[in-house]
Amino acid sequence: MSIQVFEIIKKEIETLIPRYPKKEAVLLPALHVVQKKLGFIPPEAEKLVAQILGIKPVRVREVVSFYTMFTTKPLGKYHLQVCSNLSCSLAGGSKILSYIKEKLQINPGETTPDGHFTLSTVECLGACDHGPCMMVNDDLYGHLNENKIDELLVKLD
Repeated sequence: MSIQVFEIIKKEIETLIPRYPKKEAVLLPALHVVQKKLGFIPPEAEKLVAQILGIKPVRVREVVSFYTMFTTKPLGKYHLQVCSNLSCSLAGGSKILSYIKEKLQINPGETTPDGHFTLSTVECLGACDHGPCMMVNDDLYGHLNENKIDELLVKLD
């Protein structure tokens, strides 16, 4: 992480602090800042956040490793997050996940060699009435089937 990026992140996090009753309450928003700027949260960024907020680095690590919305390694250009919750599974989510794995030749947690796609499973996207569904970066896609997946992957690639 360059010193310039380090300073930008630090300043942005510091502007958040006055909005919260305690510095530690800024932890999630601070991690969102880091991930937005870098695309992931590397160890040196975890240390920076801990330093700014006056908390132990292990506390930052606990939060980063708990929430699936944070990642500690770079993602592909398109992050495919397939819902694996009960509603989507009953609607065919497992079949959709298998189809995507086969199409992209990657498993959840992996990125295609060209860096275009990273595949993940998530517990719930809050769109049970649209199952099976997935997020691609910040966009939700529902009522998925193999044809919709094919169309989407062609559009994204």
